Amino acid sequence: MPFLFDTDAISEALRKRPSAGFVAWLSRLPRAEQFASAVSIGEMYRWAFRSPDRDRHLRNIEERVLPALTVLPFDTSVARIYGELHAALSAVGRPLADADLQIAATALRFDLELVTGNLRHFSRIPGLVVNDVLSRSRER
Repeated sequence: MPFLFDTDAISEALRKRPSAGFVAWLSRLPRAEQFASAVSIGEMYRWAFRSPDRDRHLRNIEERVLPALTVLPFDTSVARIYGELHAALSAVGRPLADADLQIAATALRFDLELVTGNLRHFSRIPGLVVNDVLSRSRER
């Protein structure tokens, strides 16, 4: 199954000292199996434009991230899934941040396994396959 990378997983790969286990796992994945949501890319741009080191962060996004991943849109088919998830989780008093739900909806729509270190949040979403490689690599 191909993978959708949550914002924290993309950011981990850009750290000065990323998790060696995560980087090793990532290096074994074919490029064709690596995806990101436009929502995650938007979050990264937001952080870059707010950073005192804006230019370095923008270069990382545009020269390292975008060439390495296929970016999937937040379109009407994803928006429908997002709306359904939001309503269902809110009805049981377990809402999530909009960006997290939008990213999860993207993974569900395109049948992708979500790679994230934020297992607690995403484990609430029915039907979402969550990969814990990032969490496991941080524990070592």
